[in-house]
Amino acid sequence: MDSQPLVTDSASTFADALPDGGVLLALDLGTKTIGVATCDAGWRFATAGKTLSRGKFTQDAGKLAQLVAERRVRGIVLGLPRNMDGSEGPRAQASRAYALNLAGKLPLPVLLWDERWSTASAEGALIAQDMSRAKRAERIDSHAAAVILQAAIDALAGGAF
Repeated sequence: MDSQPLVTDSASTFADALPDGGVLLALDLGTKTIGVATCDAGWRFATAGKTLSRGKFTQDAGKLAQLVAERRVRGIVLGLPRNMDGSEGPRAQASRAYALNLAGKLPLPVLLWDERWSTASAEGALIAQDMSRAKRAERIDSHAAAVILQAAIDALAGGAF
């Protein structure tokens, strides 16, 4: 088996690395926070989790390792912030670097998933719940992570890669 961590944009490659499914952890990386969401082992539904304050990478990786152990996570889905035209800028490159570093710390496959519109979608859902602006600000990143994860698991479970 290859000792290099798997970091991929390919849902089929990621699914092949997880033949028995399993709980997935999604991350929406911000400059100050990391939105977290998880899904069930059967890849049916995503649930928003915590929003973590972002610090040094080793601190972040420690917090994420704890979540991985608690939830028995089998893989990670990381939002990839593409530009609206599909190109990648500095934020996408930073997310790719974060994914490689994370895969080096946590021996789990990482799927990079297009996150365009995830925050807008999450905010719309929170507004529809009549959530105050202050509460939305606290929860937007974890809900965006859930939007990212739901899109990924819908593709993975449906075989639509």
